[in-house]
Amino acid sequence: MSPETARRMAELSLETGRQLGLLIDRRGYVTHVLIGDRRSVFIPDLRLFRFSPGNLRGLRLVHTHLEPGGLTKEDMTDLLMVRLDLIVAIEVRPDGLPGRTHLAYLVPSDNTRWTTEVYPNPHEMRENPLALIELAENQMRQQITGIVTEGVPRVMLLGITGVSEERAEESMSELKELARTAGLEVTSTFLQKRSKPDPRTIIGQGKLRETSIDALDQAADTLVFNQELSPSQLRAITEETELKVLDRTMLILDIFAQHARSRGGKIQVELAQLRYLLPRLVGKGTALSRLAGGIGTRGPGETKLEVDRRRIRQRIGKLEKDLAHLTRERKTRRKRRGADLTPIVSIVGYTNVGKSTLLNTLTSAREVAEDKLFATLDPVSRRLTTAEGTLCVLTDTVGLIRDLPPELEKAFAATFEEIGDADLILHLADASAENLGEQIVTVEETLESLALGTIPTMLVLNKADLVESTVLPNLRRRYNALTVSALKRESLGELLGEVRRRLQSTQYPVPGTQEED
Repeated sequence: MSPETARRMAELSLETGRQLGLLIDRRGYVTHVLIGDRRSVFIPDLRLFRFSPGNLRGLRLVHTHLEPGGLTKEDMTDLLMVRLDLIVAIEVRPDGLPGRTHLAYLVPSDNTRWTTEVYPNPHEMRENPLALIELAENQMRQQITGIVTEGVPRVMLLGITGVSEERAEESMSELKELARTAGLEVTSTFLQKRSKPDPRTIIGQGKLRETSIDALDQAADTLVFNQELSPSQLRAITEETELKVLDRTMLILDIFAQHARSRGGKIQVELAQLRYLLPRLVGKGTALSRLAGGIGTRGPGETKLEVDRRRIRQRIGKLEKDLAHLTRERKTRRKRRGADLTPIVSIVGYTNVGKSTLLNTLTSAREVAEDKLFATLDPVSRRLTTAEGTLCVLTDTVGLIRDLPPELEKAFAATFEEIGDADLILHLADASAENLGEQIVTVEETLESLALGTIPTMLVLNKADLVESTVLPNLRRRYNALTVSALKRESLGELLGEVRRRLQSTQYPVPGTQEED
């Protein structure tokens, strides 16, 4: 900046008793003039000035200080959080002239994240700030771990321990797998020892700032919380960090949206998303231009936020009608299926335990079976035929998960109804899972909550090939379960025999039973 500009800023700052600041871009143009109070200036919303991983904001802040002492803690927080190119503080002398000048930029020095320099006055500072900015960005790129892939969001996962640290760690591992399924690159995880979440920021304001700075250092542009965030928490955290913020429910909804294939699946996912979005609309950035509406649809004095909310409610109403129609169609299909007196066996279990793989192996079907969470969203039914004839209709269902968001449970009620027609439930679990017991309990509790606990259930431990042979007998005895490997057809003989035996007690004829013989 020119000597005249520095002198004029100092004069006006002394005259008004306020700090004054300029935000300057890399071409040297002033983009903002800032007027603060005696102790600080307030940086405006800079989301239009985006920065990519390994790069700074493209803006430098030059501002006055009415009191000696150099750069403040708030200045350094702005430098780190806002990702300013650099920050300069000019002390205003009693005679109104610019005095000692302090400079800071993001190059690590003396066990800090930044380097500071002091000059007698602004005229003796370095003439080329772009060299410092280039040095800072080169340092930032060296700190980034892993490969930064264009178009792949990099995220930091955050959570609190609550009353059980072990359970919290398992839940964070599950959150990491959810992020991988959603196509996100996880840079790091942060689990804070805290019995109760902070009512405003979950992990506390101080920790939130620290982790946000760490996320920026790792080129992460998104924070993912393991807890469901209330509308006020979502707003507070976003304003505090300027990063994109997601919670566990948003992540699961996104995965469901990616995997929805059928009309029914898409309806249920969109309905769950809109129900979750509605109370979280806060006005800014909430325009829903793809939804219907226009001239003649809004009342006098109605704000944009109210219009958005009304459009969402209208869309929810339409989707609920479509879902009710879909439910009736499914009931009709189930009645037709049951008319031929063929027993129905539903495969139920935690997500990613191998339900679709088991269906494919037993029925020679070709349904999608991926090593991802929630790969199946729509119920799939196939006839299971043996040498003796059709044994049953085998149905694959959507996977369950701990703390399933209420919006999803409500939206997928039509899918869960499919289980209610079953004569036998195959509860499939992952024998190799570290939290096997918790997964089994989660599924059992979900079945009870859906009033399906009275249907005969058989527990089957899958992925036996991933468990040591000496451990398998103990698992069988402990859970009173069969063990199989869904990928290996030869391991399914005992399962088929047990299914046949259990179905003999039903009202349906089962091929190859002793009665027929």
